[in-house]
This record gives sequence, structure tokens and C-alpha cells, in this order.
Amino acid sequence: MNRQRLMVGGGIFAVAATALLALGTSAFAGGVGDSAPSVTVPLPSPHVGLKIIEARVPGRPLVLIDPGHGGRDPGASAVSGDVSEKALTLEFARELRDALAKRGRVRIALTREDDRYLTLEQRSALARRVGASLYVSLHMDSAPNPLARGASIYSLSDVASDAEAARLARSENRALGRSAGSDGSVRAILSDLVLRSRMSASADFAERLVRHSTGRVALRPQPHRFADFHVLRSAGVPAVLFEAGYISNVDDEALLRSPEQRARIVAALASSIEADMAARALR
Repeated sequence: MNRQRLMVGGGIFAVAATALLALGTSAFAGGVGDSAPSVTVPLPSPHVGLKIIEARVPGRPLVLIDPGHGGRDPGASAVSGDVSEKALTLEFARELRDALAKRGRVRIALTREDDRYLTLEQRSALARRVGASLYVSLHMDSAPNPLARGASIYSLSDVASDAEAARLARSENRALGRSAGSDGSVRAILSDLVLRSRMSASADFAERLVRHSTGRVALRPQPHRFADFHVLRSAGVPAVLFEAGYISNVDDEALLRSPEQRARIVAALASSIEADMAARALR
């Protein structure tokens, strides 16, 4: 079945970023080197500024990478007790940022570059404010079953794909109240159509990531799952939540703490992101 897609653009913020870049760029402090120019977009407190690494060609889409948890929210603890989810997600985010910056095909920004706490609403608001074309939320999974392992990708849906996906969404959304349903107005109907288009684009990216990961990354059975994650719904752009593996599993913890093993996951993510941005540019 053919699905019509509506792209959500960056408009004003893309123009603002270009203008700021024209005034002067600075080297990015996160390790990508002097060859990767960046621009700092000032945002309301508590965000002093969000650094955007420019692509080699101006006007390329912006990918916002969101390392989950941070600050007073450590996320899940590894089975060894030696590392927390918030630390691993930040490592992943930095490595993904650096890989994409080297290729230079998209612009990149991180929601956080240090151990700070951000609410889900602050994270999704960043995607809207900077005009991101794709939002990728990075997490590590945890389960009572110590044998559970493998990566999974979640995209937005009103109905969860399974009980575990519903549980995970409830856990991530627990600090939030839910908004009222549609009032049937023309604005609400149009808003719903835009959301459906974003959900379709998000599912397409998740499926692309599964294809790029198969044979390179340890995946769960049926790795593409669906649930009503608030941060994905409110980001205002195509968005996915990527669970890189189970830190409650001994083997997955070792894999996720190994830079060499993480590089395989990062490579799959980077190639999927670039392919998705290129495919959308042709539509």
C-alpha cells in the first residue's frame, strides 16, 4: 500500500543556524577535531547552548541524538554494578556523533554532552526548536531474566506491539501526565494526519535500521517494536528509541562496554541514518 509522507522541516531554525555559521564557527570540543565546524544555538534555560556540527555541504538535514537518562536519573544498572545506563548512553552518543561527523553527510547535535538531567519534555522540545529531521533516543535495556539480550528498535504507535513494549513505554512515561484526546476539530484532524505521517517515517527508519544491523549486531527476535512513548510522540519529527542491548545480561554488558563492539552498533546506526536522510531527500 502506498503511504503519503509529509516531511516536517526545520525552516526558521535552519536559516538561523546558517546565519550563525556565517558569523563564525568554532571547533567542537567533544573530540571530532578542528575539521568539523560547529555552530552553537542558544536555547532557554537549562540549555546554555546546543552545538550543531555542520555537514560538508550546507543545508543538510539535522539529526538530534539523545543519550537517555543523566544527572539524578542513572537509568538501569549493569549486572556487574560497575556502570550505569546514563554513562553508556553518553558514550554511545559521542561515538555516533563522531562517526557521522567524519562522514560529513548530515548535521548532528546531542541533547546532552555531559552528565546532566533533562526531562522528557525538554528533550523532545529540543528536536522541535532546532528543526531536526530525525530524533534518535539511545538507551540500554534491563530485565529480570538474566538471559534476555539483544538490541531492539521502538517506533511510535497508539497500540503497543506486545506487553513488554507497553511496559517499557509506561516506565519511560511514568513522570508525565497524558494529554486529552482529539477534539474532532479541523486543527486536530490535520495534526493527527501529520502525526500519522511521522509515525510512518519513524517505522520506515526502524525497519531500515533492522536491515543494516542484521548480521552485524546482536538483535532480539522481532527487533522492531511499537509503543506510545511520550518523547517520540512530542518530538515533532520522525523519531525512534534504540535499545542497544541488555545491561542486565553478562554478555551484553561486556559488549556494550567494549569500544570495539560498540563500533559495530555505531556503524549500523550511522549508515541507517544517512540512508534514511538520503531516501527522504529524493521523495
